[in-house]
Amino acid sequence: MTSIPSVHAQPAPAQAGVPAGLVLLLATGTGLSVASLYYSQPMLGVLGADLQAGTRAVGLVPTVTQLGYALGILLLAPLGDRFDRRSVILVKAVLLTLALLLCGVAPGIAGLVAGSLAVGLTATMAQDLVPAAATLAPEAQRGKVVGTVMTGLLLGILLSRVVSGFVAEHFGWRAMYLGAALAIAAVGVAVWRGLPRFTPTTQLGYGALLGSMASLWRRHPGLRRAAMAQGLLSMGFSAFWSTLAVMLHSSFHLGSAAAGAFGLAGAAGALAAPLAGRLSDRRGPELVIRLGAGLAALSFAAMLPAPLLPAGAQLGLIVASAIGFDFGIQAALVAHQTIVYGLEPAARSRLNALLFTGVFIGMASGAAMGSLALSTWGWSGVALLAALASSGALVLRLAQRRASSR
Repeated sequence: MTSIPSVHAQPAPAQAGVPAGLVLLLATGTGLSVASLYYSQPMLGVLGADLQAGTRAVGLVPTVTQLGYALGILLLAPLGDRFDRRSVILVKAVLLTLALLLCGVAPGIAGLVAGSLAVGLTATMAQDLVPAAATLAPEAQRGKVVGTVMTGLLLGILLSRVVSGFVAEHFGWRAMYLGAALAIAAVGVAVWRGLPRFTPTTQLGYGALLGSMASLWRRHPGLRRAAMAQGLLSMGFSAFWSTLAVMLHSSFHLGSAAAGAFGLAGAAGALAAPLAGRLSDRRGPELVIRLGAGLAALSFAAMLPAPLLPAGAQLGLIVASAIGFDFGIQAALVAHQTIVYGLEPAARSRLNALLFTGVFIGMASGAAMGSLALSTWGWSGVALLAALASSGALVLRLAQRRASSR
């Protein structure tokens, strides 16, 4: 990889674009770091048997990984405003590599759970790379650059389960963790060689830095609307994906491999990120958000009559709906990020942390409410919940538009 001079990158040059190789590095690093959160999910049965751990103990692995990620977003992601963001990314890359190695050599379930918590905390490197892309990009290209980097993140989420299932089946679950560690180490080397330095935007101490997030939340209504609207969209997203495998098993007698294959349909939604970024640059992010939320609501609502259709038609409808709502939700996320990153450039890491806290709350709520809806009303209940949540996001953005016009 060609080395890029380590020049200070805050503020970004007004007209200079971001080199394509650097955008690729940021997208790749984002995708590989966030994929670390999901590698374990298809491998739980295999590693549980190998480590002689029960279902409850094995279930702690993905639980503490997500818990670590949530804590990392709140406690570590804001550090990108206080320190050179390049240094923060490099430290996290080293720690994430070590955490994945710990998981790969764990002698028992306790070591694997401890390593998984560390993986969740340090995988927040993804939430440092995206603000870095926003800082490097000139304002006129910010949506396009952020959208391209977000494509890497989305592909990392959607394809991680497919990759880990294949590797675990053919080479063992430990090989997946060790391979992931090597991949993150390679990203760290590339970041060290190719990512410019960033001048810190604040000198606040750590406690004051975290405390300032409450002030940012109060000061920027655009941030509150973005977090709430994207949280509602994430609720529908999570309700669907957290109940899909159970529904496919009970209604169609399909296994986990088939459920994982549906992620490939969702991967088509990753195409929305660069398209949404370009459209946000040209027509404004508000239009993209409304179109994305509307598409998500329609896609979820289209699944309501699914139980009345033949089995093959049901599966086809679910695949088509997954493509549609993934496209809409990811487009809205990129547009929301474009808005949030422009509110206060000196606080981009903290603003990003607050936005994704809203996303995480929506994801957690969607998983809980989706399971309840499935057990109470069946698949139509899940589709209705997701459609109502997405419609709520659309109503929120339309209400803001009317308020602005007045």
